[in-house]
Amino acid sequence: MVAPYDIRIIGDPVLRRRAADVADVDATLVRIVEGMVETMYAAEGVGLAAPQIGVQKRLFVWDLGDGPRTIVNPQIVESDGEWVYDEGCLSVPGLSWEIVRPKQVHVIGRDLDGNEVSVEADEIEARLFQHELDHLDGTLLIERLDEATRKAALRTLRELGIGSGSTTAMRPSEVGGDATSTGLRLL
Repeated sequence: MVAPYDIRIIGDPVLRRRAADVADVDATLVRIVEGMVETMYAAEGVGLAAPQIGVQKRLFVWDLGDGPRTIVNPQIVESDGEWVYDEGCLSVPGLSWEIVRPKQVHVIGRDLDGNEVSVEADEIEARLFQHELDHLDGTLLIERLDEATRKAALRTLRELGIGSGSTTAMRPSEVGGDATSTGLRLL
């Protein structure tokens, strides 16, 4: 499968900006979402936020095995608990770290038809929502690391030539991976 979009990687300034609210869902946005789903599948990911393809809109797609879903203008209205899990991101390809996040969240937003979406999520799904919302707020998982781990991660990225500024996007086939072998590949 040839993905319609490249995935932006660490070092691309678009990943550091807060995405704008979606005012209207039109045919162009629906086509973007369709392309996002194709790109997510091609990268073997389980979620993809619009900024990761260079679109500064507050929406993301995901599929944890029940078919693709979309949420527009999502927000977390409740969270509870604590859960440590090995988390990866295709915008930081090939690496993952143990990240502490709330175990449960309640997320609300809209679907592409304007209907309200309300999901009470636990563990993997909760983590996915938090991860994708971070992307919409311009936050990468590397910022969730303690200072020593973050410094080591940045050193590793430099050694691998990732995020050096020369490459700010990669084909999904270049960054994709198995969701179970190196942590959750959230995108």
